[in-house]
Amino acid sequence: MSINILCIGDVVGKCGRAALAELLPGLIRQREIDLVVCNAENSAGGSGLTPAMFNKLLHYGVDVVTLGDHVYRKREITESLGNSERIVRPGNISARAIGRRWTVVPTKSGKHQVAVACLLGQMYMKPADSPWSAIEGILAEIPPAVKTRVLDFHAEASSEKIAMGWHCNGRASVVFGTHTHIPTADARVLDGGTACISDLGMTGPYDGVLGRMKDRVLYALTTSMPTPFQIAKNDVRLCGAIATVDPTTGRAESIERVEIKAEGPAVTEEKNNSNHKRHEE
Repeated sequence: MSINILCIGDVVGKCGRAALAELLPGLIRQREIDLVVCNAENSAGGSGLTPAMFNKLLHYGVDVVTLGDHVYRKREITESLGNSERIVRPGNISARAIGRRWTVVPTKSGKHQVAVACLLGQMYMKPADSPWSAIEGILAEIPPAVKTRVLDFHAEASSEKIAMGWHCNGRASVVFGTHTHIPTADARVLDGGTACISDLGMTGPYDGVLGRMKDRVLYALTTSMPTPFQIAKNDVRLCGAIATVDPTTGRAESIERVEIKAEGPAVTEEKNNSNHKRHEE
């Protein structure tokens, strides 16, 4: 019997987290989702993740959190990275960095095991080790019995992300791209059984520029003057993709994009708890 894996694109700020709280539980029920993988490196004010937010994401229904180039922006997340099997750091940064390069977790039913990893791209990004060498090591380390393997490739260039899909073709079940916050229309299953998409898009406010307030970004672009890029609030959407995978072979059978609008701007995450710290918004 096939399993459905929901991959969610970069969660941006409070409104992105609120969209998950509002939409994810119902989506899991309606689409019979067996595992949720979510990139959350922009959850804390647009940059980083805190332990409190990490725990909230798990409460909403996320099974594994992946990160990216802002992995250590909130230093307190290192405790979660060191202790939890539900979160992974990029696998091609220093071997001395805190956190798992990959993890294996059960599906929601507990019947199947799924491996999850994430990597950073090199093109137009800050320096990182070779993702090509890193994925070879990760694939070799994952137990052979774990056939279903999911990779978040956090990268800037579409060409690099497409190439990673082909590089892992037949060796990974799902390869999805994050980081650019723009959903792409190239979701497909390659001939080796790997479902891939260049970028999932973001889960956050689309009434802006990559999740930031458009007037602030336009001011900076048109005047060359620095200004804070605050998180936008409106047209909030959950974006990602659902891949159907045969857990006995690890081959993907299908992949489709998901894009759902939330009810309103920056809806409250938890109605019974409004005491959020400023830096967590």
